[in-house]
Amino acid sequence: MALARGPAALVSVLATEGSAPREAGARMVISPTESWGSIGGGNLEFTAIAQARAALTRPPGSWAVQDYPLGPLLGQCCGGRVRLLIEHLDPAACGFLAEPAGESLITELEEHRVHRAYGVGQAAYLPSARGDKPGAGARFIESLAAPAPPVLLCGGGHVGQAIARALEGLPFALHWLDSRADLPAAPGLRHCPPEEMAARLANAPAETVALILTHDHGLDYRLVAAALGGAAGFVGLIGSATKRARFLTRLRAEGLDSSRLVCPIGLPGISGKEPAIIAVAVAAQLLGLRSATSFSKAGPELDKR
Repeated sequence: MALARGPAALVSVLATEGSAPREAGARMVISPTESWGSIGGGNLEFTAIAQARAALTRPPGSWAVQDYPLGPLLGQCCGGRVRLLIEHLDPAACGFLAEPAGESLITELEEHRVHRAYGVGQAAYLPSARGDKPGAGARFIESLAAPAPPVLLCGGGHVGQAIARALEGLPFALHWLDSRADLPAAPGLRHCPPEEMAARLANAPAETVALILTHDHGLDYRLVAAALGGAAGFVGLIGSATKRARFLTRLRAEGLDSSRLVCPIGLPGISGKEPAIIAVAVAAQLLGLRSATSFSKAGPELDKR
């Protein structure tokens, strides 16, 4: 994490109004020479980084709230407004940057430090982007994001590799499997016998996204049947219209409900058979799914690097 490299400042988006590049809860960490994360880029971020480095000249724990209209002053035409909390991180008060340990993050501004703790059951309360700036004694409560929905990606070929790369940095927990023990190693790819793959799909929770694109159509069918026999909320299969029709006929003959099967996969309107194009279409489709379901609960982004 950034603190291991020396002094660091934290910039947090407390509130926004109108059009803004990032949402409340976005954060970035700044050292004297580097930065991690983003609050939206542009002159807003450039100015915030400069303010954060100025904060490093003050004692650890010190903080300030800054308001930025996103207009001519910053050379940005968003037209919105952003309220930021800029603090010199105190290494003794950075436990909150570890894995979240509650349903909400409670932030209290004290005279010479920012105190944070995780809580359960508290209703969210965030400041306004206008009005008096929050001062010592102010208290905010951020609802944390639901865990990233798991993506069970079955297939380590060219398209599987492209999808795995496309999902990097997106709000999904990737579990990438292939049945071929002799397949060249790729970061995150795990060899998994067909029986185990089918069992994992059959027992996947409802929030799971199953993507099935193995090297073998017979194995594809076996995995699709296992996923449809379980609770996975999205069952995606790579394939042509002919493959889809054959699978549907067989599934119906075996009495399986095929209503959850999505084939072909990928956001409609994005055409192309190149692995990279398919991967972009699939990533866009999953992001749309996440936005339309309970997967999309917003929460703070804590930079743990």
